[in-house]
Amino acid sequence: MSGLTPRHPFRFANKLKRVTLNKIILYYAFAPVADPHAVVLWQRALCEQHGLTGRIIVSTHGINGTVGGEMDNVKKYVRATKQYPGFGKMDVKWSEGTGEEFPRLSVKARPELVAFTSPDEIVVGAEGVLNGGVHLSPRQVNELVDERGDDVVFFDGRNSFETRLGRFKNAIVPDVRTSHDFIGELESGKYDHLKDKPIVTYCTGGVRCEILSAAMLNRGFQEVYQIEGGIVRYGEAYRDSGLWEGSLYVFDGRLTTDFSTDAAVIGECDSCGASTNLVTNCSNSDCRHRAILCERCIADPTKLECVGIQVRAHTPDEVG
Repeated sequence: MSGLTPRHPFRFANKLKRVTLNKIILYYAFAPVADPHAVVLWQRALCEQHGLTGRIIVSTHGINGTVGGEMDNVKKYVRATKQYPGFGKMDVKWSEGTGEEFPRLSVKARPELVAFTSPDEIVVGAEGVLNGGVHLSPRQVNELVDERGDDVVFFDGRNSFETRLGRFKNAIVPDVRTSHDFIGELESGKYDHLKDKPIVTYCTGGVRCEILSAAMLNRGFQEVYQIEGGIVRYGEAYRDSGLWEGSLYVFDGRLTTDFSTDAAVIGECDSCGASTNLVTNCSNSDCRHRAILCERCIADPTKLECVGIQVRAHTPDEVG
């Protein structure tokens, strides 16, 4: 009997195989942080401990980040981060990953979570931003539109590059290349006629609108809302059957994502003008510009150079 071998010799080996599930999270939490540099050291050590990569920004106003790695390790990271006073309420958006979305880990302390160049726009307490717009769930957004109709104004809180790939229907798209430009845009007088309208601000995950909505209220806009959880939460709720149309630009190696196979293609190729939702990097590895190109133009190496598309290319400067 001792010389017998198992009837199914591979059954036991298969049990030893470990399936690795990778996840990407996008999150933020506004809460007072007395020592951002200490939080940076803690966050960097925490991510390194769990093998996570991505980008994290810490300021006296809170934390904003997007990281990815093995699902179990991401869960451990989230649990640990939520132990910090005020971070327990952070809204974490999960999506599928491959483990290769971020080339490295970057954790930095900055004056602002989002670079509006106006840190005093917001008042932050233990419960978050105290002077921002009213938070609306995706369902409440639709209810507001059902009730108030065309009076409701959607106001995009992202840079103009992102809006070319997807946006809410009939939204106002400010002429901004980065968040640095928003204050000047609001003070330009272009939108003064909207100051008595119900305005719904939106951005990728919600963090930029926390500040944008406060900046608008600070400048005399009377009725300002923001979508709780941003475009991501709205897309999860309604996919492509609601008020959103197109693809969503994201701040990781995926570059874009769709909420369903029914997503409209509203982007236009920087080179030939064809419809596309594809984003690609400049062929120069030292250049951070990105462009929207169709499959045919991506296949042409000359189209991947900055020359000819530089004006409409994009340098990412945000987390979400």
